Parts: sequence; C-alpha cells; structure tokens
Amino acid sequence: MADDEFSTVLHGVGPRLRALRQERGTTLALLSETTGISVSTLSRLESGGRKPTLELLLPLARAYGVQLDELVGAPATGDPRVHMRPFNRHGMTYVPLTRHLGGLQAYKQIIPAGREQSGRPEQQVHEGYEWLYVLAGRLRLLLGEHDLVLGAGEAAEFDTRTPHAWTRVGTDAVEFLSIFGQQGERMHVRARPAEK
Repeated sequence: MADDEFSTVLHGVGPRLRALRQERGTTLALLSETTGISVSTLSRLESGGRKPTLELLLPLARAYGVQLDELVGAPATGDPRVHMRPFNRHGMTYVPLTRHLGGLQAYKQIIPAGREQSGRPEQQVHEGYEWLYVLAGRLRLLLGEHDLVLGAGEAAEFDTRTPHAWTRVGTDAVEFLSIFGQQGERMHVRARPAEK
C-alpha cells in the first residue's frame, strides 16, 4: 500500500468509528464501559486526534460486532459477500446489508411477534432520507399526521425531518428493508397508501 493510500485509510477511521457509534445509538461513555478504552481516547480516535492502533481497534470491532477491516476501510479482497452481525435496538433486530459506514445504509429490520401494541409510538426527527419496503407482515408507519399501514410488497419513502415512527400491526412479526441516507439521498420510489 502506498504511503498516501495508507494515510487516507488511517484518516478515514475516525469518521467511520463516529458513524458506527451513532448508527448503533450508543454514547462514548457506554462504549468506554464495554471496551475499557477511556472516553477521551475514544473521542480523540473519532476526531482524528489519536492514531488508531490494533490495541484500540480490536476491542471496538468486538463491541460493534464487525470485522476489523470494516473499521479501517481496508480495500476489498475480492469477496463481495457482506459478513455483518445482526444487532438489536429498541426491541427490533437490525441485519446490516451494507458494509461501508457513511453514505447509504441498508438494513433488513425485524419486529418480532408479540402482544398487540396499543397507543401511538413516539415519533422521531433527524437528518436524512428513508426508504422502506415491507417483506412480510404489516407495518404501521406514522409519518407526520399520516397513519399508514403497509403490507408485503409495499414501499414508502420520506424525509426523516418529518416526525416518524413505525411498529407492527397485530401480533405477527414484520420484516422490512430499510435504506437510509444520512445526507438526504433519495431512492426515487413512488408509494401510495393502501386502499382501505
């Protein structure tokens, strides 16, 4: 690897670490507890003020359940398969379908079967653009003032600055694909609410 290529790889580690931590919804303090790395060291790693070493990256890769080469942005070795580990957040299972941090992120999301959920889930707002495609089950999408139900084969897209939340309808599990662009990338899919 040439010196400038090596420098570029090292320079990209911090932003990848920050993006992964934010994507997983964790804090520097929680990550510090999990890895044993101080909060200040983690902060300097993310900002580029600390050079990444194996002693720092191995515990981080283990904590996030990702391959070390994903953290450092190692060049592809010819195997196109994505070997990411599922993780759970907010009662849902997320199966990453993309390996690169930043840019568009694709997930298969699973809301497990369980008791029928009542009430209106709390809507969130953040930067970006989201595209959803339901594989199985029925997904309730609250989007601003809209309360929609998407069935298998239906898609929706929206600006995530619009208050939004989703949950399953009934007691059966829901599986759906989600593509999220932090910078507002759009998928250009047109979806309409199901006929009632």
